[in-house]
Amino acid sequence: MRRDEDARLRQAERAHGEGPAAWLRNHVQLLRQNPVTGPVLDVACGEGLNVVFLAENGLQVEGVDASAEALARARERAVRAKVNVRLRQADLEKPDFSLPREAYAAIIVFRYLHRPLIPVLKAALKAGGLIVYETFTERQRVLGKPKNPDFLLKEGELRALFADFEIVAAFEGLRENPLRHMAAIVARKPQSTTPRTGPKATT
Repeated sequence: MRRDEDARLRQAERAHGEGPAAWLRNHVQLLRQNPVTGPVLDVACGEGLNVVFLAENGLQVEGVDASAEALARARERAVRAKVNVRLRQADLEKPDFSLPREAYAAIIVFRYLHRPLIPVLKAALKAGGLIVYETFTERQRVLGKPKNPDFLLKEGELRALFADFEIVAAFEGLRENPLRHMAAIVARKPQSTTPRTGPKATT
């Protein structure tokens, strides 16, 4: 069951430390300096490590997750950090799940993949808004969970999913501490919805 698998992954993530994602820490200045104003949305926010980190950096933050238990921990974390965040529970994989159009200056997604959600995320970003995304690739199966291909990116897939965005930064390969195969991007939604004809990326 997808939700059980997500819970196990979150448990493993807690065992590896209580800090925000390194990819987010490395690029938080892009979010802070983004001329597009508005809230940042953390999709599948879990226990709020990244939500609280962004709030501590002066950003207006919202988080959504399917797990009431994880959200309760996220609220506790926010209280301890003395930051204000908006959290809501929703099943991200229900066909009728939706987000307001062009409502967010940035959207972040970490260790979560539900391919039908990608168009929803794109539509929810304001023009010029940023997507910060990192999750597992199919090579992860040799190291451990997740093994289900529904949860794993194919080689080059993350770039392809956002080929109509400007790729600001990208990574695909092996991460350490713990060892895991990941793909990550920071990408900017264009002012025009016309698809880009050629890739543009810095690694």
